Amino acid sequence: MTRSRLGTLCASLAFTLASCIAAQAQAAPAQATAATVTLTGENGKTLALDFAALDKLPQRRVQAEAHGHKVDCRGASLADVLAQIGAPGGEKLRGKDLALYVRVRAADGYQVVYALAELDPMFRGDDVPLLTHECEGKPLAAKDGPFRVVAPGEKRPARWIRQVTAIDLLRAP
Repeated sequence: MTRSRLGTLCASLAFTLASCIAAQAQAAPAQATAATVTLTGENGKTLALDFAALDKLPQRRVQAEAHGHKVDCRGASLADVLAQIGAPGGEKLRGKDLALYVRVRAADGYQVVYALAELDPMFRGDDVPLLTHECEGKPLAAKDGPFRVVAPGEKRPARWIRQVTAIDLLRAP
């Protein structure tokens, strides 16, 4: 093998190796980030919730329709999720706490807001929004997951936010 060919081969191998290392470095943080949603309470308490932690919460199943497609999803109510960071619910949700709201943020910058009372079964009934990572008995597709909010009682699915990365409990001024 000539020096020229050997040099070209080494350069090609070095480029391939560098590309693989760069791809691995980009994939690892995405996977770690994709597996959790960050909860932040009004009190500043922060909690990272992964699939296992979400599955330990009381599970609900909803069958709903969005954009002409029926879905069958399983997850925890947002009220139960928010209770993990101290959000009041049930009989404790009254008075000044009715000024609390929830901002849900997605990987693409999309955000939606719910009044805390909208999420509570005592105010809304059984069709409360869920945080899910599984529909049709399978993990969510990358375009929808890893976490998604499904709000079965809404006529328009505009707040069925996908690729959820963070949920914040805030107080209206």
